[in-house]
Amino acid sequence: MKTLDQLSQEIVRCRKCPRLAHYRENVAREKRRAFRQWEYWGKPVPGFGDPRAKLLILGLAPAAHGANRTGRMFTGDRSGDFLYKALHRAGFANQPVSTSRDDGLSLVNAYIAAALRCAPPANKPLPSELANCRGYLETELDMIRPRAILVLGGIAMRTYLGFLKDQGKIETLAAFPFRHGASYKLPGDLLQLFASYHPSQQNTFTGTLTETMLVRVLRDIQRFLKREG
Repeated sequence: MKTLDQLSQEIVRCRKCPRLAHYRENVAREKRRAFRQWEYWGKPVPGFGDPRAKLLILGLAPAAHGANRTGRMFTGDRSGDFLYKALHRAGFANQPVSTSRDDGLSLVNAYIAAALRCAPPANKPLPSELANCRGYLETELDMIRPRAILVLGGIAMRTYLGFLKDQGKIETLAAFPFRHGASYKLPGDLLQLFASYHPSQQNTFTGTLTETMLVRVLRDIQRFLKREG
């Protein structure tokens, strides 16, 4: 049985998707002017958080100049600033900021993963690339065994529900429509699924997702986990 550390090392070495490998490494070489002094990570980004977490948070993919630069999910970009502030308010993080892998941040009863582990061009992964990454998420779920999943955005939700359907655990994705604040009890002894809009700049700058909206979902999850024991 692999450990999470072994899985992380496997993810970091992954080169299954030539398009993504070329893009992430090219971004790391060229850099953004504001980050010229940084040595970019430029590799697939593993999951991060509490290995005994009861909540697994599933995002879409590393940002080209965020996690692809820092090497930690939702770290070094405005989406991450928004997410970690909300996680801290809801009691899932020890501090409200995330700037680098050694900034002292730790998650409390939460673990963050992504549907895709490499930054995709224009933030648009191909179906084949999502399929190549799916095994990593399945392994994390088997290792961590969370009681709740929070999907950030429709792509993350479809990715997760898609492999449940492939495994025969659900019959159709249509029974679980995506909407912010949705909560679904999955069949059998599966966990509770929660949904939120992704904390992208497009969503947060337009007010489609506010901090209050996200914190409300996170506190719903905290109440659910307390009831579950």
